[in-house]
Amino acid sequence: MWKRIKEDLGVALKMDPAANGYLEIVLTYSGLHAIWGHRVAHKLWGYKLRLLAKIIATFTRFLTGIEIHPGAKIGRRFFIDHGSGVVIGETCEIGDDVILYQGVTLGGTGKEKGKRHPTLGNHILVSSGAKVLGSITIGDCTKIGAGSVVINDIPANSTVVGIPGRIVIQNGKRVTDDLDQVNLPDPLTIALKNLQDQISRLEEEVAKLQKEG
Repeated sequence: MWKRIKEDLGVALKMDPAANGYLEIVLTYSGLHAIWGHRVAHKLWGYKLRLLAKIIATFTRFLTGIEIHPGAKIGRRFFIDHGSGVVIGETCEIGDDVILYQGVTLGGTGKEKGKRHPTLGNHILVSSGAKVLGSITIGDCTKIGAGSVVINDIPANSTVVGIPGRIVIQNGKRVTDDLDQVNLPDPLTIALKNLQDQISRLEEEVAKLQKEG
C-alpha cells in the first residue's frame, strides 16, 4: 500500500509542473484523493459489499467533485489533473500511465448492457472536456483533444480531435508523451488546406492552357 502511495505522489509531482512537494500534493490534490477513495471502494466492490462501496464512492465524489464507480478497473500511475467533473463508469477499464483532465467523461451511451463503458490502453492522454462513450477501445499511446467526443474504437498511436472524434495520423509516427493539449492538428483545417492547394494547382494549369491556346 505504501509503495503505491509513494508511486502516486511521484506521478503527481512529475505530471503537474505546479506541484510544490509531497505535502502539498497529499493535502490539496483532489484527483489523488479520488483515486485513493476509489481503491477502497473497488476492494469492497470485489468483496460483494456493494452498498458500502457505493457509499464510499458517493462520499468521495462529494469531497472531490470526481465520480468513479466502484466497479471501474484502474491501472498503475493513473493521474487526474484539475479533476472537477470527471466521471468514470462502472465497466470502464483503464490501463497504466493514463492522465485525465477536468470534465472528462468515460461513460456509456445508454443503449448497451453488460460491458458498456470504454477500455483505455496504456500511455493515454484525455484532455479537458473530452467524452469517450460506449463499449469502445482506445489503443495505447493515444491522445484525445479537448472537447472531443469519441464513440468509435481508436487504434494505437493516434491523435483524436473533433465531434465526433476523428483520427489524425502524425506522419505515421507514435504520438509523443508530452502533455500538450493545445497544439493538436485539426483534420478539417488540413482537409481545407489540401482542397485549396488542389484549386491553386488547377488554376495554374488553366492559366497555362489559356496562354498556349
